[in-house]
Amino acid sequence: MKKNNKKKPSPAADGATLPVAAVTWQTHVLEYGKAIAVAVVLALVIRSFVIQAFHIPSSSMVPTFLEGDRVLVTKFSFGLRNPFNNKIIFGTGLPQRGDVVIFKYPEEPSTDFVKRVIGLPGEKVEVVNGRIKINDFFIDDPFGHYDNPYQVSSRNFGPVIVPDGQYFMMGDNRDFSNDSRVWGFVDISLLRGKAWRLYWSWNSSKGIPFMDRLRFDRLGVKII
Repeated sequence: MKKNNKKKPSPAADGATLPVAAVTWQTHVLEYGKAIAVAVVLALVIRSFVIQAFHIPSSSMVPTFLEGDRVLVTKFSFGLRNPFNNKIIFGTGLPQRGDVVIFKYPEEPSTDFVKRVIGLPGEKVEVVNGRIKINDFFIDDPFGHYDNPYQVSSRNFGPVIVPDGQYFMMGDNRDFSNDSRVWGFVDISLLRGKAWRLYWSWNSSKGIPFMDRLRFDRLGVKII
């Protein structure tokens, strides 16, 4: 009887299987890749539709915001928007007087501004010696802050009628705010969201010790 000395092909030779080490390495790469892709997609979805962080670079909203504050903004407050053109996909609500909102600066849409809603569509807005009148009646203004020892022209403004679909905005630091008294109204299409909570606050002023720069008392403060 002849002995069959023909060797059987190895599993790796005909492509049926791969070495255990290679399988393990490729599997890990694939799994890590999937995890990273899912994380990136979730981050983009959350940033586009749910919540986004913004930095406060100026003092126009003192005392509500200080320079160096970082705030979380709810993106869905005034409607779910297309992240590419900011157009409303479907509405979830409209801004109300007193809301602190983030919006695209009308004169330079690539720049974000933060102000407080003062005048609603169709309303008559006037500022008389720093007091706000809506439809010829003075309103309570607990957030207005006047820090200039001199009488300034911005304490008197209007009257103007807010057009449909637009809003009249003012900074809380009324004497030092570049707002609707200067550049006009904000269209609803420019709104990005409503300020929710502070998550970080860093004082970058000169002369302050490094360990004292973080404002612990402001972390987590709800914006009203």
